[in-house]
Amino acid sequence: MPSSVQRKRIRKTPEARRAEIVETAARVALTEGLECVTLRRIAEELAVRPGLISHYFPSAEDLVAEAFSVAATGELDALLPADRPDGSPTQYLARYFALSDGEAYDDISRLWINARHLSRYRPVLRDRVAEQELASDDRLSGLIREGVERGEFRTDDPRAAAIQILVVLDGLGAHANTDRSDRPEAVTRMAVTTAERELGLPYGALTDVRMPGEPAEPTERVRQAEPTAPAGPTDQADPADPAEQARPA
Repeated sequence: MPSSVQRKRIRKTPEARRAEIVETAARVALTEGLECVTLRRIAEELAVRPGLISHYFPSAEDLVAEAFSVAATGELDALLPADRPDGSPTQYLARYFALSDGEAYDDISRLWINARHLSRYRPVLRDRVAEQELASDDRLSGLIREGVERGEFRTDDPRAAAIQILVVLDGLGAHANTDRSDRPEAVTRMAVTTAERELGLPYGALTDVRMPGEPAEPTERVRQAEPTAPAGPTDQADPADPAEQARPA
């Protein structure tokens, strides 16, 4: 005998539904590339009609740009938190380099390569790339400025030092698609060497520096703090959404 109890569907707010769409698009962008972020593809991921996605993002270009922003912001917050209640600037900068090194961060490196290429032809994405580059400059230069104020770093121009470090990191990240097994150690630690030189630190000052409460092994620190792509929702379509109400019976 069939049950007379019907499962109640929970209607999502427009804000929650939009966030779900963007998080799913960011995950696809990270794992497969921005070219795969289409209205149809994201609808398939969420098991809804494409009309629901277009209700929130009439232009696929806007969704692509938003997906990149969310992924890039997540990267920045994981690498270098805006709020740093524990630890010194030196510890946070060492952590920043530890998390930026190796294969663990190749997905986000590929995303930046992808976004910079596509931004040549997509003005909306180009603006978002510029915004994220500025955010990275501001976050790192702020940390360096704090280190100068606390007497840990020495530089007359924190922003110039930050930009030099980021340029080196970008250059190393450009090789995310190539074999780096035979890369010399001097190249591997080029960004760290640049930072130590520009900030008046001795060689090795930013290597294997522990954050308070973190284990000694750098590889473990990377595993613990490594950013992950937003989890993809698995729920079914919500018929209460405006665009879903137009579904044929």
